[in-house]
Amino acid sequence: MLTSVPSLEEMQSLEEALHRPEVRRSRAAIEMLLADGFVEFGASGSVYDRTTTIDLLVEEGGILDGELRTANYALTPISKDAVLLTYETKTSYSDGSTRCVLRSSIWKHDGAKWQMFFHQGTVRP
Repeated sequence: MLTSVPSLEEMQSLEEALHRPEVRRSRAAIEMLLADGFVEFGASGSVYDRTTTIDLLVEEGGILDGELRTANYALTPISKDAVLLTYETKTSYSDGSTRCVLRSSIWKHDGAKWQMFFHQGTVRP
């Protein structure tokens, strides 16, 4: 059982690990970060389960098309062993276009470590 709420910095670090190419290339690293039962509602409108998400990230090879910046992180406890992390991303592409996405993740503590249980990205007009 968790005795205290994690820090924003701790949860931001875990979230941003999933942005790093070396983590995205590593099946073992992604499996450690995504909980059993993980679901993502992607910014594309697609729904992804844990297995599909892991496969897609590993196949991607850690290559991100564009420069990703994050901002406005906020952390909200939602139960004794779960937190909601919200933030914004802005990706700038080589063709000069940008994409802004509002993101939310639910992280749960399994007694030993934090794992992402749910993620949603919503494109911002």
